[in-house]
Amino acid sequence: MGYAIAEAARARGAQVVLVTGPTALQAPKGVEVVSVATAEDMLKALSTRLAWSTMVIMAAAVADFRPIEPCSQKIKKQGRTGQMLDLERTTDILASLSAQRTTQLMVGFAAETHDLIAHAKEKLTVKGLDLIVANDVTVEGAGFGSDQNSATLIDRQGIVTELPLMPKRTLADAILNRAHELLRARQSVEPLKPVAGERS
Repeated sequence: MGYAIAEAARARGAQVVLVTGPTALQAPKGVEVVSVATAEDMLKALSTRLAWSTMVIMAAAVADFRPIEPCSQKIKKQGRTGQMLDLERTTDILASLSAQRTTQLMVGFAAETHDLIAHAKEKLTVKGLDLIVANDVTVEGAGFGSDQNSATLIDRQGIVTELPLMPKRTLADAILNRAHELLRARQSVEPLKPVAGERS
């Protein structure tokens, strides 16, 4: 979804920075791409660009844990009957950015397998977000590894908007439409350029 949102935002005339982990996806044209490998790298890249941004959309599925003592080479199985892996929490990127922000609109994602709305509302509050995009990852044909997705949008006022299964690029426009409505409600800004087929 991150790449689709970056493409949709660029099509509207926005200056877009796409901070991304390793992927085989092709970056949208006209978008600045910053490649990162760890959660710490991602937080640093986003923090240094936060001050000039108007909107931050966090669609990345960042790991919640990492090995305390990562190995520089492969761990061989010979002579081992078991292996304990000690983990520690990674930095909460979304909460950290939300704490640093001034006027930026913060949009987060919640990928859930059950109690979608309840978990998404909790994350919205805990992370201090303006809008959350909740995805039920059990929906067939949606989400990871698919060109389609469905979502439920929830804002701070508790307004819930259900978006059915659709191409990710179309869903990206729907997410941006709602995010920009919230932004205009808070700030006096010029409307984004409409994409083809969208009424201004």
